[in-house]
Amino acid sequence: MNQGTYPLAASMINQINRLDMVSNNLANSNTNGFKQEGISEGSFNHYLQRAQQEGFTPTKINEVTNTIPKMDSKFINSAQGAIMPTGNTLDFALNKTDTFFKIQDDSGEVVYTRDGAFKIQDGLLVDSNGQFVLNSDNEPIATEEEFVNQIAVVKIDYKDLDKYKDNNFKVKDGAFIENFDLNDGEIMQGAIERSNVNSVSAMVSLIDAHRRFDQAQKALSTIDELNGKLIEKIGSNTRSWSQVA
Repeated sequence: MNQGTYPLAASMINQINRLDMVSNNLANSNTNGFKQEGISEGSFNHYLQRAQQEGFTPTKINEVTNTIPKMDSKFINSAQGAIMPTGNTLDFALNKTDTFFKIQDDSGEVVYTRDGAFKIQDGLLVDSNGQFVLNSDNEPIATEEEFVNQIAVVKIDYKDLDKYKDNNFKVKDGAFIENFDLNDGEIMQGAIERSNVNSVSAMVSLIDAHRRFDQAQKALSTIDELNGKLIEKIGSNTRSWSQVA
């Protein structure tokens, strides 16, 4: 296989992953409290060096394949979205970028969210998906009495979080969670945090990813055509020599 096909094929795979990520960001540009994701790209040499540092002995095929681009990791953009006043007493916005509400999902697991668009269901405070909003003791909050002060707020570093379904986050193993005894000063009632996705920037990234994919695809097609012509020429020369012999 032509060595040029390795980095081109890897680039196409990377752009497909990038398209999926940017498309998801764009689709959630109007989702309350949504945090857009980004990806970083490195070369295969980076992984060879990492493996060597960890005691492995990787096989180096050649210098060309070692420079193949590879997706390094995903990251969450922690920038705070715009805080929009709503006047709705069941809407809450978090004042700090690294704090979260606690939610009990359908499986009974505690997850975390920035979406404070709550509502009342059967006398209990729930999120927009009908999941229980929890207090500091991980219990559902009854709305018959004063409930605002019962809404739990926790602080978690984004590096300790993974995106989860229903616009929530799950903590990674060993994550440090700081629980606040009181939410005073941590939340704003009658307001909501919007998504931090910039639709214009996301569209530009989407177009760029499409163009990069198309460029790599055209380059691969050109290499394939050149290989075909070369094989055909070699075959013709071989037949010519055979006839002469």
